[in-house]
Amino acid sequence: MFKITTDSTADLPAEYLKEHNVGCMPISYILDGVTYGRDREMDWKEFYSLMRNDGKMPTTSQINPEEAKEYFEEYIKNDKEILHLAFSSGLSGTYNNMCIAAAEVMEEHPDCRIVVVDSLCASLGEGLFVHKAVRMRDAGRTLDETAQWLRDNVQNFVHVFTVDDLFHLHRGGRVSKAAAVIGTLASIKPKLHVDREGHLIVIGKVRGRKKSLNALVDYMEEKLGSRLEENREDFVFISHGDALEDAEYVRDQVKARFGIEHFLINHIGPTVGAHSGPGTIALFFMGESR
Repeated sequence: MFKITTDSTADLPAEYLKEHNVGCMPISYILDGVTYGRDREMDWKEFYSLMRNDGKMPTTSQINPEEAKEYFEEYIKNDKEILHLAFSSGLSGTYNNMCIAAAEVMEEHPDCRIVVVDSLCASLGEGLFVHKAVRMRDAGRTLDETAQWLRDNVQNFVHVFTVDDLFHLHRGGRVSKAAAVIGTLASIKPKLHVDREGHLIVIGKVRGRKKSLNALVDYMEEKLGSRLEENREDFVFISHGDALEDAEYVRDQVKARFGIEHFLINHIGPTVGAHSGPGTIALFFMGESR
C-alpha cells in the first residue's frame, strides 16, 4: 500500500491525518518576525485573535526544494511508494518545488517512487482531494490508478467561499483598496471560487453576511448536477476562519436542501488563513465543473 502525503494547506484535522496514515508537510508563516510551521506552532485560536483584535498581518512562504527533499527522505525510510498531493500551483510555487525534490530523491534512491499531483485546490478543497485518494487507496487501488483518477477529476473539485474582511483580499491583490473600503462600508461580501487553473477568483458580491452564506449553498446547487449522489454517499467539507457557528449554518442549509448527511468541518489553518482572514467560510464538494 502506498503512502499519501500532502501540505498543511489541506487544513485536515490532525486526527484525520493520523487515522488515515497521511503525511503532512507544514508550510511556514511569519508573524511578528517569528517563523511558525515545522518546529514551532501557534494555536489557531490565538492566530485568529491576533489578526482580528490586534491587527497582526502574517506572511507566508512556500516549501523550498531542500525542505521537501528532507520530508520525502524521511517518508521513504518506511514507504517506497509515495503519492504527494500538492497545494494549487495557481497559488504557490510549492508544487514545482515538490516535483524538483521528488526527482532528486528518486535519483538518489532508485528503489523508491514518488508521484506528485497538482491538486489545483486549497484549504479543505485540497483536503477533499486527499480524502478521495485515501478512499481509493483503502479500496485497494494502485498509486497509478489513484493518481490518474485525481488528474481526470481535478476539475470536479468545487470551491466556493466568502470572506468577512475585504482588506485581507486586498493585501493578496484580489481586490483594489477602493473596493475594500467601499465594500466594507456597504457590508459587501464577495463570493469567490478556485478556477480551472487553481487561482482565486471573485465571482460575485452579496450585501450582508447571512446572504453571503446562503449564496454558497446556491452556488452548490448550480454546480452539483450528476454528482449529487456522490456527495450524499461521501462527505462535503466546510472550513472556517474561527467562525464555527457560520460553518454549521452552511452545513444545515446544505443538509436541508440536498439531503446530504456527512460533513467534515475544520478551521482554516494559518497558512491559508493569513490570506483569507478571520470569518472566512468555505464550502467544498464534487460538482460537474468548477
